[in-house]
Amino acid sequence: MITAQIVTIGDEILIGQIIDTNSTFIAKELENIGVTVSEIYSIRDNQKAIIETLDSALKNHHIVIVTGGLGPTKDDITKFSLAQLFNSELVRDESTFTHVRDMMQAKGIDFNELNQSQALVPKCCTVIKNESGTAPAMMFEREGNILFSMPGVPFEMQNIVETKVIPEIKSRFQLGDNTHKTIVTYGLPESILSKRIEQWEQNLPEGFKLAYLPNAKGVRLRISAYNTPKTEALEKIAFAFEELREELREHFLGYEPVSLQSSLAELLIKFKLTVSLAESCTGGALASKFTAMAGSSAYFLGSVVAYSNSMKTSSLGVPAEIIAAKGAVSTEVAESMAVGARELSGADFGISVTGIAGPTGATNGKPVGTVCFGISGVDFVHSEQVLFSNSREYNIEKSCSHALNILRNFIYNKPD
Repeated sequence: MITAQIVTIGDEILIGQIIDTNSTFIAKELENIGVTVSEIYSIRDNQKAIIETLDSALKNHHIVIVTGGLGPTKDDITKFSLAQLFNSELVRDESTFTHVRDMMQAKGIDFNELNQSQALVPKCCTVIKNESGTAPAMMFEREGNILFSMPGVPFEMQNIVETKVIPEIKSRFQLGDNTHKTIVTYGLPESILSKRIEQWEQNLPEGFKLAYLPNAKGVRLRISAYNTPKTEALEKIAFAFEELREELREHFLGYEPVSLQSSLAELLIKFKLTVSLAESCTGGALASKFTAMAGSSAYFLGSVVAYSNSMKTSSLGVPAEIIAAKGAVSTEVAESMAVGARELSGADFGISVTGIAGPTGATNGKPVGTVCFGISGVDFVHSEQVLFSNSREYNIEKSCSHALNILRNFIYNKPD
């Protein structure tokens, strides 16, 4: 098994100023060619930390990929740390010097000492031209293992990985096959799902590993196979997941990147149905789930964001006396909102959401996370109340997922 360690360098990552998307991209690219990523580290712009981390990484992995700290300013010290690690002096790379000079001139930027210093590289490295920027990437070798150092700017790094790093790795190592396939489920908590598919999981082929990946949008199930020919692995994974589809029925949404909204959209299109929304606590977030998909105008008619009680009454026809008696967060109000949305738009279905997203707004008997849902059709109306969490962001996201799933389940189980 060929293993790799990814190292991202920069104080901005560790203080939470930016999100490390580089590691995600690199890990996917490496896994796609059969390299197993064993570790991902993020470290500060500190020379001692950089040297110690990279030295250890080279001793324990075939491939080390480093991003960040290659800019021209004083806080960028990766290049100097690498020179010390490999006991090498810095020299000017003429091709990089010319490349940077030409880029500066084209942009009308002064080719000063800082920009010129981009051409300084450890003498022992192999320089990799950065077509998209000024800081070159570098490759180092030690005892058969290799280290790539690249700029932290995502689009620069991505181009270098795709055009230079991946081809170089494929030419140097005999790579196995790593295969990963993921399905998306919804409606069963992770613990309940695990018990329900326990026997199925035990019957997976030897060497095939199942992972549970829960979030507000459902539970993803990933099967991974290492060092099994890809064609064989894909066939076995597909067979296993088809068995699971029969077991989970409406809880099985499909293969990633399927989502609740795309799964629902498929059913709405299939049966030529339309839907409109009445939203309170989700504030339009539910509508955005529909409009984010191309072609949604075929089945999505619109949404009324009725945040205040007066809007619920004036726009959706919710009787003021129901709000006064039951409260805005109630199944009765949810039903009335759903009926109002459907009648206002002429859709086949009306879906409503009203709740207490938090962190304030809790009342006696209705804590933060209390959300009521309504669904209305031509000859029926149904509602339910759910308690989520004390996180506003999670409650909004979960409310959207739950609302989508209510309609999806209704159509799935009553296709007539």
